[in-house]
Amino acid sequence: MRHSLPLCLKNLRAMSWKPLLLLIALLLALTVSGAALAQPSSDGPLSSTAERLYATARPRLLQIRTLVSAAGRQSSLGSGFLVSSDGLAITNYHVVSHAALEPKTYRLEYTAADGARGALKLLAIDLANDLAVVRLDRSDAPFFDFDPRALGGELAKGERLYSMGNPLDLGFTIVEGTYNGLVERSYNERIHFTGALNPGMSGGPAMSAEGAIIGVNVAKQFGSDLVSFLVPGRFASALLRRAQEHPAVAGMDWHAEIGAQLAHWQAGLYDATGARGFRPVALGPYETAESAAPWFNCWAHTNAGQVPTPRASADITTCNSETRLFVADDLVTGNIRMVQAYFHALELNQFQFAAFVSQQSQPPWPGAGDKKWRTPQRCHEDFLATASDGKHPALRTVWCARAYREFAGLYDVSVTAITQDSGREALVSRLNLQGTSYDNAVSLAKHFLEAVQWTK
Repeated sequence: MRHSLPLCLKNLRAMSWKPLLLLIALLLALTVSGAALAQPSSDGPLSSTAERLYATARPRLLQIRTLVSAAGRQSSLGSGFLVSSDGLAITNYHVVSHAALEPKTYRLEYTAADGARGALKLLAIDLANDLAVVRLDRSDAPFFDFDPRALGGELAKGERLYSMGNPLDLGFTIVEGTYNGLVERSYNERIHFTGALNPGMSGGPAMSAEGAIIGVNVAKQFGSDLVSFLVPGRFASALLRRAQEHPAVAGMDWHAEIGAQLAHWQAGLYDATGARGFRPVALGPYETAESAAPWFNCWAHTNAGQVPTPRASADITTCNSETRLFVADDLVTGNIRMVQAYFHALELNQFQFAAFVSQQSQPPWPGAGDKKWRTPQRCHEDFLATASDGKHPALRTVWCARAYREFAGLYDVSVTAITQDSGREALVSRLNLQGTSYDNAVSLAKHFLEAVQWTK
């Protein structure tokens, strides 16, 4: 999702005292019968439906905390909700990711609306949809049912939804909003929810007026008001069935499970991207290609009109697949990025222009960087003739790759190609792939390079 942020609240101890005092004052001002009941959004006071749902749903809600085991103090928090009579609950994967990846360092704990606390056990994850199933150490609480219409995709746009969670650790809150269908330009299905979701509400439920589950809180749009996203309820229902039929065993290797899910997901992404095909794009005297898949978001910019006048003109298009997957706080992967840049010398001679263009071939991952998750990159440079039909210019090509330490068979790959047919103009094409298999990287790079040709 473009510029979307997970709603898990991290690193509470890093808060300064001034914001903390303001939060405490707000909490005291909003306290109603011992619980902070926030106003829903810009719509004014809570409706009678929201008041009824808040009263009935509150016993089904959980606050989920990740604690540093040695210190017994929280490092992050989110929300969750009960979905079975035997203590199973749904939340987001990113809420429990620390405990999944580092079980010797972190543990999970819940707090119920009645103040009850206890340990949580992780049973199943769905990385692609940012979901997890956990088990409580109690089985006496009421639980939510899934809305059959949501499972069958039968909701109508404009229907009123009610999201619940624990924003900013202020207490359980209900937010009224609107169902706007699925996000159209997204590979992973997400519901567009017009409502004020905030950090700490990750993993909370979004309900119909009847109190049945429509979706799961997951993210909000950065830099916008009341643009939030839900995971469709059918994915949560499917994960619940999987957890009931094949629960995780003690000592489960979640690294291996995450690696398997990443490999499966990227295989589907590259198959779907290839099936959608490519469309030609002209830049100056050159033609190249960009993906025709609807989940690619493409933008263009130019340095025309820049002051002072640039010594080389630049017209650049950038297409991103917006398919990032959260694995850990310091590892987000899965994106495909295509950049096409046409440069034309204005005040540079051929030698100066050659030096300028050569700078564009530098690897995209500067410095030592991320040693925890990835190996150092290795690059290979060569000159390449993609065809002998007189339509394709010779290319100077740089291939760089780095492997994932924890997830065998997955790589970050960058391919940069620079046309070599002119001393005063050039097309620089760059393909960046995150979390791809070697075969998929080779296949897409081959198509990407073969698309570069002359238009004249």
